Amino acid sequence: MNVWRPQQNIQFKALGLVWRDACLLASEIYQDDGSVKGVRPLGGRLEFGETWHDALLREFEEELQVRVEVVGKPLFLENIYSHQGMVGHEIVVLSDVLFPDTAYHQQDVIEYLDDNGERCRARWFNPENLDCGGLELYPHGLKRALAERRRNF
Repeated sequence: MNVWRPQQNIQFKALGLVWRDACLLASEIYQDDGSVKGVRPLGGRLEFGETWHDALLREFEEELQVRVEVVGKPLFLENIYSHQGMVGHEIVVLSDVLFPDTAYHQQDVIEYLDDNGERCRARWFNPENLDCGGLELYPHGLKRALAERRRNF
C-alpha cells in the first residue's frame, strides 16, 4: 500500500455518482495502517485542457474499462480537508453517471487499479449510513448535498 498525502496546491476533480437502488458506488480511502477511514465516489483529477465531463468519461474508462453516460446537472463542492495531518484543498464537480446495463451491477465489490497502479476497492454504500460514527463520505458536504437534492425532487 502506498502512503498518500494531499498535494499542496488546489486540485480540480471530477467524480461520478453511480447508483444501484439507494446505494452509491464509492471507493475506499485508507489510513497509513491500511484501515479504511472513509469512501468517495470514483473519478479523479482533470488534466490540463480537459473538461470535467471528458475527465469523468476518461477516469471510468481507465479505472473500470467502462463507458459511462454523464447525466443531470453537475454539483460543485469545495473541499478543504486533513489527511494524516496534512491539509488538502480541492474543487470537486460531481455528476450522476450511468453504467451500461451489463457493467458491474451484480458485483458487490469492484476491484480496480488507480492511475498510480495501486489496487483499489469500491463497494455500494447507502449514503444515509455514512458519516454516522463509522465510515466518512468524502468529499465533505456530499452527504448533505445529496440529501438536499433528494428533497428538491
